[in-house]
Amino acid sequence: MAGRYDPNPFDEGDEVNPFAASDQGKGTNYSGGSFYTSSVPSAANSRLSPLPHEPADYYDKNGSVDVPLDSASALKKRERELQAREADLKKREEIVRRKEEAAARAGITLEEKNWPPFFPIIHHDIANEIPIHLQKLQYVAFTTYLGLVFCLFWNIIATTTAWIKGEDPQIWFLSLIYFILGVPLAYVLWYRPLYRAFRNESAFKFGWFFLFYLLHIAFVIFAAVAPPIVFKGKSLAGILPAVDLVGDQALVGIFYFIGFGLFCFEALLSFWVIQQVYMYFRGSGRAAEMRREAGR
Repeated sequence: MAGRYDPNPFDEGDEVNPFAASDQGKGTNYSGGSFYTSSVPSAANSRLSPLPHEPADYYDKNGSVDVPLDSASALKKRERELQAREADLKKREEIVRRKEEAAARAGITLEEKNWPPFFPIIHHDIANEIPIHLQKLQYVAFTTYLGLVFCLFWNIIATTTAWIKGEDPQIWFLSLIYFILGVPLAYVLWYRPLYRAFRNESAFKFGWFFLFYLLHIAFVIFAAVAPPIVFKGKSLAGILPAVDLVGDQALVGIFYFIGFGLFCFEALLSFWVIQQVYMYFRGSGRAAEMRREAGR
């Protein structure tokens, strides 16, 4: 016993292979802890179907892609249409650019309608087009234009109340005509010429402004008095019809008195504007220039 040699003291007998039974399709009794407690199904019993084989040229970088011929022709047609539109737009832009350059060389200013902001119908940009030393005067002149618009609108309201109280309805139609004609004519005849005279320093525009602004002042004074010429002056909310109506129809008389006050304020402000414009006109030398042009 003492002389017996043991080649492997750790040998426990026959070696046991726990996976040997799996080669025969049978289970094994080997227990290797919780990791080995669950049985793994074989690939033959799995529910997942195997993936199909990839085509032979799947990874061919130089392989061609089949595109339907009708789709290719449609794309080419669409491309031709886009190119035609682009060429047309470039042509139009070139025409517009040439017109702008020609207008700039001729001294013509292209005006974009920007006033009133909610519904632009005219071009009006005092801050950017009028010299800074004339902007205050231009703003006051614009105030007289808006004042005339409000006076004529109030005149419609006053004649409407008079019509409701039994006056001749023709005075309302006359007041409407005053408004429809007076608002655009005042803009075209004297406000726009003053705007262009300040912007371009044109002596002719100054002369045009003085002529029609004097007519504007005369009309405002006439409306403030409202002499009994047409329908006893009741088509204009002036002082004379206001005095005539306040006794019998107090409300109508009050409306006419308010109109009289508005026309008076418009006349005073208009006097100040024409005085300031005339002082600038003489001081800037435009009066002498206008005389020389008239002599030629």
